[in-house]
Amino acid sequence: MSEIEGTYRSLQTPAGTRLGAQYNTGISTLEPGQSLSSAMGAGGKGHNKSLQIRVQGLDDAQEFYELESKADGQTLSSEVFRRINLIESDYFGLEFQNLQMNWVWMEPTKLIVKQVRRPMNTLLRLSVKFFPPDPGQLQEEFTRYLFSLQIKRDLMEGRLNCTENTAALLASHLVQSEIGDYDDIADREFLKINKLLPYQERVQEKILELHRRHIGQTPAESDFQVLEIARKLEMYGVRFHPAADREGTKINLAVAHMGLQVFQGHTKINTFNWSKIRKLSFKRKLFLIKLHPEVHGPHQDTLEFLMGSRDQCKIFWKNCVEHHSFFRLFDQPQPKSKAIFFSRGSSFRYRCTAVIISTWVGNILFNMVFQKKCSNIVSVVVMLVFPALLLKTGSCLSIHFIYFYIIIIITMVLTVLTLVLPFFFHPIDSATDIPQLSPFNTKGPLCLSPSFQMSTLSLPGQAPSPLQSPFLNEVGTARLEEDEEGRRKRYPTDKAYFIAKEILTTERTYLKDLEVITVWFRSAVIKENAMPEGLMTLLFSNIDPIYEFHRGFLKEIDQRLALWEGRSNAHVKGDYQRIGDVMLRNMCALKFIGYLQKHDEVLTELEKATKRVKKLETVYKEFELQKVCYLPLNTFLLKPIQRLMHYKLILERLCKHYAPQHRDFDDCEEALKEVAEIAAQLQSSLIRLENFQKLTELQRDLIGIENLTAPGREFIREGCLYKLTKKGLQQRMFFLFSDMLLYTSKGVTATNQFKVHGQLPLHGMIVEESENEWSVPHCFTIYSAQRTIVVAASSKVEMNKWIEDLNMAIDMSKKCQEKSDLVLDPNEVSLEQESEDDMNSSRCSLDKQSHHRANTTMHVCWHRNTSVSMSDHSLAVENQLSGYLLRKFKNSNGWQKLWVVFTNFCLFFYKTHQDDFPLASLPLLGYTVSTPGESDSIHKEYVFKLQFKSHVYFFRAESEYTFERYVRTGDANRFKRFSLIW
Repeated sequence: MSEIEGTYRSLQTPAGTRLGAQYNTGISTLEPGQSLSSAMGAGGKGHNKSLQIRVQGLDDAQEFYELESKADGQTLSSEVFRRINLIESDYFGLEFQNLQMNWVWMEPTKLIVKQVRRPMNTLLRLSVKFFPPDPGQLQEEFTRYLFSLQIKRDLMEGRLNCTENTAALLASHLVQSEIGDYDDIADREFLKINKLLPYQERVQEKILELHRRHIGQTPAESDFQVLEIARKLEMYGVRFHPAADREGTKINLAVAHMGLQVFQGHTKINTFNWSKIRKLSFKRKLFLIKLHPEVHGPHQDTLEFLMGSRDQCKIFWKNCVEHHSFFRLFDQPQPKSKAIFFSRGSSFRYRCTAVIISTWVGNILFNMVFQKKCSNIVSVVVMLVFPALLLKTGSCLSIHFIYFYIIIIITMVLTVLTLVLPFFFHPIDSATDIPQLSPFNTKGPLCLSPSFQMSTLSLPGQAPSPLQSPFLNEVGTARLEEDEEGRRKRYPTDKAYFIAKEILTTERTYLKDLEVITVWFRSAVIKENAMPEGLMTLLFSNIDPIYEFHRGFLKEIDQRLALWEGRSNAHVKGDYQRIGDVMLRNMCALKFIGYLQKHDEVLTELEKATKRVKKLETVYKEFELQKVCYLPLNTFLLKPIQRLMHYKLILERLCKHYAPQHRDFDDCEEALKEVAEIAAQLQSSLIRLENFQKLTELQRDLIGIENLTAPGREFIREGCLYKLTKKGLQQRMFFLFSDMLLYTSKGVTATNQFKVHGQLPLHGMIVEESENEWSVPHCFTIYSAQRTIVVAASSKVEMNKWIEDLNMAIDMSKKCQEKSDLVLDPNEVSLEQESEDDMNSSRCSLDKQSHHRANTTMHVCWHRNTSVSMSDHSLAVENQLSGYLLRKFKNSNGWQKLWVVFTNFCLFFYKTHQDDFPLASLPLLGYTVSTPGESDSIHKEYVFKLQFKSHVYFFRAESEYTFERYVRTGDANRFKRFSLIW
């Protein structure tokens, strides 16, 4: 059987046959017996009516195509795709160099002669135009092979900028793909002939070393690995378009699947997601991005970038339109009808992904039914249900798919009646156990104002309740009608599944937390040009790779859980009810990310810059008041290291759950070893950085103290105590450090900051219980070199905590040779001054600032009369949770489904996991956690009860494991401690 014209020849290699291996200098398209002269002669007869165009493939082989002189770009593209038998052609395009020597894409609807000035002398080349975020979307092995060749080209041309280690790893997979298993002589010969990297000689030994590890890997698997590694790189699929911002700074614009990107050199400094963009346009040399008002405010919602010429502006604009249409639209834009006299605007249109998918699905269904690849029953069910699902989700169906659907309905009507009629007499129960929320006004205020947040911290007896938000009430929401048996049948019940699901849910929250820095804070500082360029590069060039890595990791976890649950439509084989292989692969890759080693530098430089640059300090404080910044800003910078500790704890639970002979045990154990190795290296850094983060947070929250972040100082405990004065017991907020004790009062102005009243050094301090002496419950006396104060705690437990920590801190200070330099004058604060009202004592200092966060730990401690130690903070970090919970309405049997994030001693409530900021919050300090009693009249599984005096809330988890995680967090001893924290 003769070969198809223009297809890739198979070549023998050490690994077997491989499509398109590059030992050949080109691929001939001549028929057997045909000579080059005869072929050229055939094309020369109609020279004046035809075009002879040269196209270079991704394997660098060149082909000649003869077309009519009035052929358009689509005609040429279709002929190219036909010759190489490319099915998934929508990801590809043809590009050529214009007069300015810039590579531009050929437009399908325009004539070739109107785009290419001298078509017969111009080299066009086949290239990947649209890079999907997940290579799993590519269905054909040949398509993935072409993508790997594109990655190879980008590496060689310097477009895919990455570290030498990553480039060597990519090159090793490319070598495995082309020549098979490692052979020293064959490898060196191949690398001598084929240049994969500009600096190949420098890293050749590294390539050979890595190639040795890929023994047994098939070419298809190597191609997939190339795409998996490449898609996590910042420069994956990026094509630079030079421009300048308003200040004239040279930058590069690029467009990708998620939106527009801005680079300075090879460092990404901003990303504008499609959802945030309202309109794209250009005016002469200006490229304009119009954002939604909520992103940058109503007055500065248009960004301008100056490009080299109008043509460059238009080229980039078209590229953006194509990417937006391809990745975001559900229907294919139709071209405008041509105007008779004149036209206005562009008629430029492009195909979208939804059309591609619907066409692909139509072909599959056609083969299933008419080529008898499945039973008639399956054919009928698929043909009836799947188109309805596509229509429901908004996907557009191609015309021939609809024709197929109609034909099948007509030809199989008898079988349909036979199968479907019984269901009309035995209808399926449609009740579910997942309640749906009523639609919200998405343009409304989805976050609580500072004043409302303060109401959530009020003492019992006041009217407002922590969850009385207009978005969290029972009006208009659906009620929960449980179907326990149905729920258990729909989802796996194995504990390992729910442990794996915890990885997924917490990873979603973690990625949102990273976006606070990589998207929202970046946008704020760029808008005001507030951050020095060096700090900008240091911060974002280090955290962006972390963000991109975890985006890919989240997709892998999500796909695996989909397969585990059986909710994926992918045609896959094998056992996917495990998670260890995914964890092992990604934990190994995580070791190569350098940001984990630069936390110290990033946090320190950011803190220095906020003190040095007034504009940055202002932006920093204003950003912390925004809805997306639901925690202190520098807390988000610690998330990457804290996340490593979460992985370690979750993998420990998995290994403890599995028997040693379980198929997933070995991978989980190896993954645990990898992450434990990294965690051990960073443990001391995490302790130091968490202390530094807490000190910098307190530095902003306290008035009357300077240089709180002095070297060697450690935070130990903060909390509320009552200080005995001439007017009786007055509430004060105390802060214990390794070298001193501060006590403060809360201001009554809008800042809600705390004014320092006294500062006692620990050197020479003595602490004694004094309940009998003063007849005050839970009272103790603190003797210092400056003064003696008498304080009372809210409970015996609180008193014992303070006395224990104070004595420990005093012992630590004795061992320290250096005394604190930050000692107030003993006469600066007298007992009489201390007894005055807070308004008089703090008014002058509080006027310096106009905004402040009202939901910090110190404010919760103040209102709940409790305290928190640094060890409590560490425990809370270990037990961060997120996922869907059902919240019971008060005086009702209804339940509401909410996405809940538990972090920093607080529950944050979201409508879904996709929301950017919480709708409401519930601080848990002082709360107790238990199971409902008989008087609560709740007879459901996995329900836990939160109570603080008169405030009572009920939440329901989806499984016993999730219930245990929220309530006990391990063993009984930790449960007691955890309850006290709550």
